[in-house]
Amino acid sequence: MLFNSLEFAIFFPIVASLYFVLPQKWQTPLLLVSSCIFYMAFVPVYILILALTIVIDYVAALYIEKAAGPARKRWLWLSVVATCLVLFVFKYFYFFTDNMIGAASLFGFEVPRPVFDIILPIGLSFHTFQSLSYVIEVYRGHQKAERNFGIYATYVMFFPQLVAGPIERPQNLLHQFYERHDFDYDRVVSGLKRMAWGLFKKLVIADRLALYVNDVFADPQGHNGLQLTIATIFFAYQIYCDFSGYSDIAIGSARVLGFKLTENFDQPYHSRSISEFWRRWHMSLSTWFRDYVYIPMGGSQFGEGRHFASLLVTFGISGLWHGANWTYIVWGLLNAVYLIVGSLTKGARNGIYGAVGLYETTWPRRVIMWAGTFALTCIGWIVFRAESLSDAWYILTHLATDWNFQEIATEQFLMRQMPVAVGAILVLEAIEVAEKRVSFASLIGRLPLAGRWAVYASAIMIMVMFGVFQQAQFIYFQF
Repeated sequence: MLFNSLEFAIFFPIVASLYFVLPQKWQTPLLLVSSCIFYMAFVPVYILILALTIVIDYVAALYIEKAAGPARKRWLWLSVVATCLVLFVFKYFYFFTDNMIGAASLFGFEVPRPVFDIILPIGLSFHTFQSLSYVIEVYRGHQKAERNFGIYATYVMFFPQLVAGPIERPQNLLHQFYERHDFDYDRVVSGLKRMAWGLFKKLVIADRLALYVNDVFADPQGHNGLQLTIATIFFAYQIYCDFSGYSDIAIGSARVLGFKLTENFDQPYHSRSISEFWRRWHMSLSTWFRDYVYIPMGGSQFGEGRHFASLLVTFGISGLWHGANWTYIVWGLLNAVYLIVGSLTKGARNGIYGAVGLYETTWPRRVIMWAGTFALTCIGWIVFRAESLSDAWYILTHLATDWNFQEIATEQFLMRQMPVAVGAILVLEAIEVAEKRVSFASLIGRLPLAGRWAVYASAIMIMVMFGVFQQAQFIYFQF
């Protein structure tokens, strides 16, 4: 079920209303049943795959907690391997077999391609990582194994964040299912405002930008350098508004019900370095890889070489997590290279800037750092979005060629989308800049009743007038 669908607009008020009128002992069962309905709205049979991973990790955590010595690690690895095997079969089987077949053909071997009817279950990577974090935290002794199977199943399947996160840790979310959540007007209104902001990002910005981005990236050779550049910048905002919009709706809907989810974005395009960008972008995934891959590999504790190797492995796996395509892997490795080169050249860059008086506290230096970070991020997004590495290379090598403004001016499709898209992006940026000083939602809350409802009515009218209502899936559903 999509957040931007009529079905969800009916589903959520019904679930929320029932949730607040039921006794506490029935609240969690309601959420579990509702989450099953929410997930089965996509492909019903794949609820069995989710159920399998839930049972595996639920049982493994109980045995990890009561085991001692090497047995604890064996149960951990059994859970990790079994859960990852499910992910491999459904997400990476054809990727690895196709690459193995390609490698074999280089040596003259003909290997037939196995054919199975496999469709990637929606959000498999997200709830796989949430399950893994649970068993790892139980193994580390940071979380008690959950005895109540219904509570644990609801933790994994909680519908606001089931499909595309945020990826929750058990310490943050599990205990909340034991708490009574009564109706609170201010909290409900706050949650609805957050949901509305997410819908604005998705419907007015992301889905409108997608109309142009999809056309250009489907046929990069058929577009000039200026069109490729516009599409690249548009995609940067499309993926941000699409994914952060989903997170806003997830966090807002959970808040309506009384739950607090992890924040997932913190104005990442205002970053002034790639390392800062990754502290602000998809934070629940970034911290997951930091805590469960980068730090266990040694992180930065064992010298520069180990640090750089850990970065390459972590970002390489992160790229593979996003999808079974070499474009994602190269994108991940490219970001690792950014961080490594940035670390190696930091002293020299500071020396050069310092020699001309451009210290980090000066606004020209901050602008340069911001622009450089955004440009490098956009280069990465080209690799991420391209259909193939050859398409990515073509786009990268043709961005600065054939900037035909006359052709752009006569492109009616772009001219119809550009004013609304650019205007919506400016609204986004203005609100995000203002949010650094004061909460925009709190400003609305301080208005008189008539003023508040005027803002609400205006927001609804803007989404109705300028939104794209094609029920387009969120980009991260494919991951």
